[in-house]
Amino acid sequence: MKIIIAGAGDVGFHLAKLLSYEAQDTYIVDFDGDKLNYINNHLDVFTKKGDATSISLLKEIGIDSADLLLAVTESQNTNFTIAVIGKALGVKKTIARIDNPEFLRTKDIDFKKFGIDFMISPQELAANEIKMLLNQSCFNDTVQFESGLFNVMGSLLTYKSPIVNLSVKEAKDKFSDIDFVTIAIKREGHSQTIIPRGDTVYNINDQVYFSTPKESIQKLHALNGQEKLDIKNVMILGGSSIGYKTAKKLCRENFKVKLIEKDKERALQLAEELNNVLVINGDGRELELLEEESIREMDAFIAVTGDSETNIMSCLVAKSKGIKKTIALVENIDYINISQTIGIDTLINKKLLAASSIFRHIRKGEILALANLHNIDAEVLEFETHNNAKVTRKPIRELKFPREAVFGGVIRDGKALMPYGHFQIQDGDKVIVFCLPEAITVVEEMFKPQ
Repeated sequence: MKIIIAGAGDVGFHLAKLLSYEAQDTYIVDFDGDKLNYINNHLDVFTKKGDATSISLLKEIGIDSADLLLAVTESQNTNFTIAVIGKALGVKKTIARIDNPEFLRTKDIDFKKFGIDFMISPQELAANEIKMLLNQSCFNDTVQFESGLFNVMGSLLTYKSPIVNLSVKEAKDKFSDIDFVTIAIKREGHSQTIIPRGDTVYNINDQVYFSTPKESIQKLHALNGQEKLDIKNVMILGGSSIGYKTAKKLCRENFKVKLIEKDKERALQLAEELNNVLVINGDGRELELLEEESIREMDAFIAVTGDSETNIMSCLVAKSKGIKKTIALVENIDYINISQTIGIDTLINKKLLAASSIFRHIRKGEILALANLHNIDAEVLEFETHNNAKVTRKPIRELKFPREAVFGGVIRDGKALMPYGHFQIQDGDKVIVFCLPEAITVVEEMFKPQ
């Protein structure tokens, strides 16, 4: 598969990184020579310095034989132009990163007629992520499959957790009434993700990811030793596009929202557009203002200004005032891995969300859906099995399944099933798999129809 990425920023780099594990024929185009040199030193992809809107450059790298063009520069207009030109020059499929999510909802314009097959809005994805995190407030990461029939839930283990110092097998035996599979552990101070086995022991400050059916989510609180948080009052710092969309989505679900915006003109605009939100014009970095606006009475604090450091520091202040749930938007991907060590519940990066969303369009085989977990450089994939695939021929314990992957759940005839060792996957099953990048190709091969 030949893929051309226009834009070597965070989205482009993360996409190229994911693709480099699979020996895809990947080209990345950008004006910035330093970014391209960094990519050359770290990834096995082709780079080309120049303007991705240049017809001659696109022809030079073989746009007419490309399967996919990903326009993910920082400029929405540039991405539109690249996609339109690329389609006209013969690329099979185009995806454009956009800033205005209105384009995703309009029925007045068929963008495919202009050459844009799919659009992705990082802001919309971030707002949806925040809403989901608040709805599952005791967990700092959550991914739904099949409309919530199966869920992957992330939680930081504290001294209150009854599974600390137990092995995975011991925890399963102790909580035999809860349907769950531990699919991943990120250990404090370690960069490597652990795919747990029966003898893996849970430690304090482990970031643990559980796979569980919908009916067991409430029971799952027993594993992390936390009661479900009742979140009603939310304070949002920053009236950016993400702040606006988050406030709007939360109001629809009857949250009480206060939004602080520093720019007076923007604050007035938000007040006019968000009828059910209390919009405050002020500097949210000032502790006096936060106290005046009753920060101690808030259940959740969400910082989505354009400055990562401001978001992190304000969330730490909110946490010190007893706020139950804090979420900070960060632009620097390097910050993502530090959330569990600095005391913020969740750090989100809209570019990582965008890259993961785009990546599912690149997947081949029988993949139905793909999701990225916070703090972990790996994927949760949903497959559908057909035509005597290798994965259906033996019980799970007898399959030569990679150690870098684990089964998280099976959906059969609309019912959620737990895939323990004796379980055998059948044709037509939808199967959730957690997979480190180096094992994706092997796992896909096991799900291919024979």
